[in-house]
Amino acid sequence: MPALTPYVQLEQEFRRLHAFRGALAVLRWDAAVTMPRASADVRGDQLAALETECHALLSSPRLTRLIERAEASRQGLADWQQANLREMRRERDHAIATPPSLVARLARETARAEALWLDARERNDFSVLAPQLDEVVKLTRNRAAMLGQHLGLDPYDALADEFTPGLRSREITELFATLSRRLPTLVNEALDRQLEGPAITVEGRFTPARQRALCVEVMRAVGFPFDRGRFDEAGRAFTEGVPGDIRVTTRFDPRDPFSGLLGALHETGQALYDLGLPKEWRDQPVGQDRGMALEESQSLLLEMIIGRSREFVAYLRPLLLKHYGVDGPGWSEENLYRRLNTVVRGPIRMDADELTYQAHIIVRYELEQRLLSGELPVRNLPEAWNELMDRRLGICPASDNDGCLQDIHWAQGSFGYFPSYGIGAVVAAQLWEGLREEQVGVSQEIIRGEFGSVIGWLRENVHALGAKMEVPDLVKHATGKPLHAGPYLRYLERKYLLDG
Repeated sequence: MPALTPYVQLEQEFRRLHAFRGALAVLRWDAAVTMPRASADVRGDQLAALETECHALLSSPRLTRLIERAEASRQGLADWQQANLREMRRERDHAIATPPSLVARLARETARAEALWLDARERNDFSVLAPQLDEVVKLTRNRAAMLGQHLGLDPYDALADEFTPGLRSREITELFATLSRRLPTLVNEALDRQLEGPAITVEGRFTPARQRALCVEVMRAVGFPFDRGRFDEAGRAFTEGVPGDIRVTTRFDPRDPFSGLLGALHETGQALYDLGLPKEWRDQPVGQDRGMALEESQSLLLEMIIGRSREFVAYLRPLLLKHYGVDGPGWSEENLYRRLNTVVRGPIRMDADELTYQAHIIVRYELEQRLLSGELPVRNLPEAWNELMDRRLGICPASDNDGCLQDIHWAQGSFGYFPSYGIGAVVAAQLWEGLREEQVGVSQEIIRGEFGSVIGWLRENVHALGAKMEVPDLVKHATGKPLHAGPYLRYLERKYLLDG
C-alpha cells in the first residue's frame, strides 16, 4: 500500500479536528438550551479540554511539517486542494500564536462569564458580571497582542480577521464612516414620513406554542431540513452545530407576534448557509463558512430584506390568521408591512430596524476597541455605552439590560465580532441587488411562499464556495462589483423613502 502524501495526511488531521469542533458546538448549544445553570463550571472544564485538544492538534510540530511538505509540492494539487492547504496554513498560523495555557484559561473564564452574564441579566446589574468580564478582557488583550505579533497585524485586526477574513479595521472604519454620513438624515426623513401614516399597534397574547408552530411552517417553506436540524426556544436566538446537525433557537415574547419569527428567520438564514456548504469539503477548512460577515449577510437577507418585504407579508398574512386566529385592520397587509418596518430609535440591537441598526453596531465597534486598548476600564462600560448611544442614536438606555448587558458576545470573548453584523448588512443588500437582476420573477415566487430560486442563487454564488475566497472577492464574484455601500444605501432609500 503506497504511503499517504503529506496533503492527504493533513486532510485526515483536519477531519479529526472537524469532529472535535462538532462536539464543542453541541456542548455550547446544550449549555444555552438544556444544561442546569449550576453546571457551568463542569461544562467549562469540558469545553476547555476539547478546545485544548483542538489547539494541540493545530499547533503540533507534526502538522507544521506536513503543511511545509505539502506546500513544497503544491503544484500537483487541484484548485480546491490548494485553497484548502492555504486555509490549513491560516488556521495553523492563528493557533500557534496562542499558547495552550491561554486557550484553556479563556475557555474556562468565558464559560464562567456566560453564566454570570445570565445572572447579571436576571438582576439587571452589570456589576455582577464586571469582575469576570474584566478577566476575559485581559486574557483577550493578551491573545490579541500575541496573535497580532505573529500575523503581522494590529491586535484588533488580528481578532477581527477571525470573523471577517480579508477586511481590516481601516476599511471597516471607512465603510462605517460612509454609512454614518448618510444614515442620520435618512433616519430623520423616514421618521417624518412615518408620521403621515403610522402603523396600527397589534395587541394580544401569542403563546410560545402558537409562535413555534408558525415558525416551523415558515422555516419548512424556506427550506430548513428538520431531519438534520433542531429548532428550540432559548434565552437568545443563535445557531450552533455542523451541516449534518444544525441547532437553531429563537426567543418568544408572548406580547410580540413577530420577534420570535424574525429571530427564527435570522438563524435559518445562517443555518441554510451552513447546510449549503460544499459537501465534499465539509470536514475541511476550505469547506467552512467564510466568516461571520458572510454568515450575517445570509441571516439579514432572510430576516430583514426578505422577511420584512411586501411580498413576504403577502405570503405571511394567511399564516398569521391560521396560527393566531387574528383579523381586523391591524392585520391587513399594508399595516403589517408598516408595523414590520417601523423606524424607532430604540436601545436594543436585536429589536432595531434597518435604519438604526448600524448605529448599534458602530457603538459596539468603537467601545470594544477602547476596551481592548485599555483606554476604557470594564467597570466604566455602562457609562461609556450610554454616552455613545446618546451621541450616535439620540437615546440613553434606562437600565443595564437595555444597555451593555444586552449582548453575550464579550462575555464569550468574541471581540472583533460586532463589525461583521454591519458588514453583513451591506453584503446582504449587494447580494440581493445582484440576485434580483438575475432572478426577475422572484417577487411573485415569494408571495406564493416559494423560496427555491432565492436559496438556489445563494447556494450557487455564496454557499457552495465555502472559504475558497476572501469576503471582498466572493462578493465581487457573486455580483460582478466590488464590495461597497451603494447597494445598501439605495435599498434603504427605496424602501423607507419611496415605499419599496
